[in-house]
Amino acid sequence: MSSNFSQQALLSERINHLASALAEGVYEREHTIKICLLAALAGESVFLLGPPGIAKSLIAKRLIQAFDHSSYFEYLMTRFSTPEEVFGPLSIQELKDNGRYLRLTQGYLPTAQVVFLDEIWKAGPAILNTLLTVVNEKTFKNGSDIEKVPMRLLVSASNELPDADSGLEALYDRILVRVYVNRIQDKRNFKSMLTVGTPQEAHIPDGLAITDEEYHAWQIQLDKLELDNDVFEKLYQLKMLLEQAARKRFPSDPEAMYVSDRRWKKAVKLLKASAFFNGRDAINPLDLLLLQDCLWNSPESYAVVNDVIREFALRYAFDQQQVENQIEIAQDTLRDIQGSLEERFAMTLSQETSAGLIKKKVSHYDLSGAKTFQVGNQFGFVKLVLLQDNVTVSEMENMDKNCRWIYVAVHELEKLIRDGGGEVFGYTNENAKLCALNLDVDSESRLVIKDIANRSVFLCLVTEHKQDLSFLERWCDLVAQTKTELDQAVLHLRQLHRQFHDALPHNFIDPDMPVAMENTLQQLQQQLDTTMEKCAGYEQRLSHLSQYFM
Repeated sequence: MSSNFSQQALLSERINHLASALAEGVYEREHTIKICLLAALAGESVFLLGPPGIAKSLIAKRLIQAFDHSSYFEYLMTRFSTPEEVFGPLSIQELKDNGRYLRLTQGYLPTAQVVFLDEIWKAGPAILNTLLTVVNEKTFKNGSDIEKVPMRLLVSASNELPDADSGLEALYDRILVRVYVNRIQDKRNFKSMLTVGTPQEAHIPDGLAITDEEYHAWQIQLDKLELDNDVFEKLYQLKMLLEQAARKRFPSDPEAMYVSDRRWKKAVKLLKASAFFNGRDAINPLDLLLLQDCLWNSPESYAVVNDVIREFALRYAFDQQQVENQIEIAQDTLRDIQGSLEERFAMTLSQETSAGLIKKKVSHYDLSGAKTFQVGNQFGFVKLVLLQDNVTVSEMENMDKNCRWIYVAVHELEKLIRDGGGEVFGYTNENAKLCALNLDVDSESRLVIKDIANRSVFLCLVTEHKQDLSFLERWCDLVAQTKTELDQAVLHLRQLHRQFHDALPHNFIDPDMPVAMENTLQQLQQQLDTTMEKCAGYEQRLSHLSQYFM
């Protein structure tokens, strides 16, 4: 097993070096060359859409060097192109001697391993109909003979898409990979293109080019790879996202983003090739991002597919949305507990209108049942429990960073309540150092203490009669259940992160996307850590809450 893994890793490294060598000096075409190479390794065809003069033919010429001792055929289609110019002229000798229509195919498309057909949609029906069989079955009917076509890759190109109802839909559907090639965008690359230029041929180091024996052996190994159920579910989820986006974007045109069953089946072979030539024996969700270049059929659908693939990558490919939902459920549970705690214990003040000429509202709270405490050598303090965890209420040194309760002189608290809030001196937790505390009354007439970030925290008065804390057991059970679910989410995210990294580095997708996905997974980890910490705080607080009221 170790030997097999080593061979897979070496194959992945070799293909990566080969792709890099093919793309050397072809500015801003690295992804195009890599996806074309993958298509060739999967035995699929490529369509390049873009304006003239952007190196579409150069890409095809570079790809011929991927194969050892390979042959190349290139042709610019026009309305007047004939089958003889593409598939070879008729053999006059054969017709004369044996009465057979046989083409001399040597040096033409039926004998080439890499084929480039420019302006493909301008070809006539006689050429296009024959191409259907060549692309789909890799065979060419030469007279009464059926000849195997050694074509590894067909690269077709045009600056336009086939017209609707032109009869070209069948061929267009059979060309799996579709890449939009734009002009050079980066300023430095543009300058290098003008000054340094791009050589027609790449320098391919010895041992990188693919032999016929290797190619055919790899095709057999590719067929053995299976689409496991987990990846199928991801693929089906992506299919549903695309169909949903299509209905939203093109409500009056249900066929605007039509993807045939044949294309889905051919796409799976591309995914298997991606896994195999990345050194894996199974498709990874990261491979599904390659479908970005397989599922669009118009400029409008191109934008939709790109958006859906990005959404899939950042939210669904590695169950990011599922983990996020688990975090949100946990946060909602903790918020509900916090809300119940505040609703039960928060000190709601009564409002009275003062007598006299100037009428104003005066707050009041019955402190007659308050339990009084001695702090140091001083008497007459009441205890106010904070109804929130991890609160710092004083910036003084050596003050408690997690204030659980405060002590305030009863007469000062009465005055502060009448005044509607203000600064009062008191003590925090077991700390014997006097500090300034900022109390206030919120918009719903509840007494709060301000933390050092000026956030309001509800308070509860400790009274002589024992608080009813029978509900605590239910809340503790809820927190324990939430903690268990978060532990499962941590394990799930760890597995997903490992699965994600198992597919890196990826030889064929744009490297910017894994970076964005890594950021998403890291953000989820941070959210999960924060929620776990908050849950642990609630667990500790609720387990000690009865002691705070003593």
